[in-house]
Amino acid sequence: MRHVTVLALLALAALCLAGPAGAKPSGVESHRGAAFVSRREGSEVVRRPRRYLDSGLGAPAPYPDPLEPKREVCELNPNCDELADHIGFQDAYRRFYGPV
Repeated sequence: MRHVTVLALLALAALCLAGPAGAKPSGVESHRGAAFVSRREGSEVVRRPRRYLDSGLGAPAPYPDPLEPKREVCELNPNCDELADHIGFQDAYRRFYGPV
């Protein structure tokens, strides 16, 4: 009885995985050749983000925060980190390590 059940499940799984015989994925005819583009079209796609940022429409690239190394030093000290939560990072750093 157990063998019959296993064989039935395997046959059902094979039918589900095989699908209709000779069926093509939908949209094969409409997207034929869409995987390849000309060099000009490819270079336009690559250049788009640069033109988008240069035109002033996008946000400028973020610059590094000059206080980040000091903020990390304060975060490593539990007392400075706790005080920074209450009075702010710059005041807490100034109390523990001197002027910012």
